[in-house]
Amino acid sequence: MFGARPFWGAQTGPNPTDRAKRGSKRHLICDGRGVPLAIQLTGANRNDSLEAIALVDAIPQLQGARGRPRYRPDCVLGDRGYDAEAIRRELRARHIMPLLAKHNTEHGSGLGRWRWVVERTFAWLNQFRRLRIRYEKRADIHEGLLLLGCALICWNLYRPRRR
Repeated sequence: MFGARPFWGAQTGPNPTDRAKRGSKRHLICDGRGVPLAIQLTGANRNDSLEAIALVDAIPQLQGARGRPRYRPDCVLGDRGYDAEAIRRELRARHIMPLLAKHNTEHGSGLGRWRWVVERTFAWLNQFRRLRIRYEKRADIHEGLLLLGCALICWNLYRPRRR
């Protein structure tokens, strides 16, 4: 037997879309260019709406050209997985405008014009072969690799281009 600890390590859970195999889910928040601001790792069965406020609170200070650093974004875009009145209330309490797609409405909310930026950032993370499939049993190692992947994405976006 394997003992009391799960075989695939911490922060895994039964995947609802893959015959309940144990897996992980990445929660990501990024800016309008696709620069990752905060990332969290949870079990695959964890609901998106439970991690939304913690993810917004994990955003570091945004240093501009001058003045006080910003602590929060102006607005947050999200798909139907983040549609909950508690999330909207918490975002408004932080003076953030929630632009979240509503459940039980027809598709075409218009958020797809901006939502693709997050999907592109996930695709950039999946280019790193070690992050595409979670091989590590320890969650801290996988989170470290996720942070390294986010740092490499930032470096690629902000390095000067040679002509």
